[in-house]
Amino acid sequence: MKTVVVTGVSTGIGWGTVKVLTKNGFHVFGSVRKAADGEKLKAEFGDVFTPLVFDVTDEAAVAAGAAQVREALQGNTLSGLVNNAGIAAPGPLLFQSIDEFRNQLDVNITGQLIVTQAFAPLLGADTDMEGTPGRIVMISSVAGKSSAPFLGAYAASKHGLEGMAESLRRELMLYGIDVVVIGPGAVATTIWDKAEDVDVSRYQNTAYAPILDQFKEFMLTSGRKGLAREKLGRAVLKALTTAKPKTRYAVVPGRLMNWTIPQLLPQRMVDRMIAGRLGLSPKK
Repeated sequence: MKTVVVTGVSTGIGWGTVKVLTKNGFHVFGSVRKAADGEKLKAEFGDVFTPLVFDVTDEAAVAAGAAQVREALQGNTLSGLVNNAGIAAPGPLLFQSIDEFRNQLDVNITGQLIVTQAFAPLLGADTDMEGTPGRIVMISSVAGKSSAPFLGAYAASKHGLEGMAESLRRELMLYGIDVVVIGPGAVATTIWDKAEDVDVSRYQNTAYAPILDQFKEFMLTSGRKGLAREKLGRAVLKALTTAKPKTRYAVVPGRLMNWTIPQLLPQRMVDRMIAGRLGLSPKK
């Protein structure tokens, strides 16, 4: 049976990935931050799921999780690592707290490297492991290529993640370990219920206050119409199993309007379109 580690599986894309992979012959080791979440998922998915309890920024806890997986593998290579865990901290960069910005990068970039360093030996960087080298799948975002206003910290983390993934892909050729990026658009998950509770009142004395309310409503509406979690799970399955995967997959609802055309248009034109939609044009 093929084995894969997926981080951040309690909800959202991680949960959808576990569902698809376990139905397609994989045993999934899934990371959660709370033991209770792991027990719930174990009850849901059965013997083909093993919970790992760690926060991706906790080096010691991640190392303990890797040791647990190594013991279970009994000398065989891990088939895949899906770096999915991440957070989003919205806000205008001009006024966002540095601590919040720093934490965004710590979780979404540094945490991914902590996990990669811990599990890469099991994927084949430890040449004593037996079997075909595994693959790493990095869950990025459309924000890894295109930055929206008020998501600057998140976009910075995803741009950074994609740069790191590209370097890793080239460095890990030495071991036969491939690295594939998946850049989802909006996914219909419970994150949008949490987003509704995001407090933007701290910016009420800035020029962005009325625009933030409009932006929040736009994000909630588009997010709840997003892709099913399982669709991202199927994209992960493809990245892990296809003979010659692409280096990056853009999995975006309304792909033509939300991905293809914005990528082709001059960026100044896209700027004006966004400004017009959200009211970011200078006041005359």
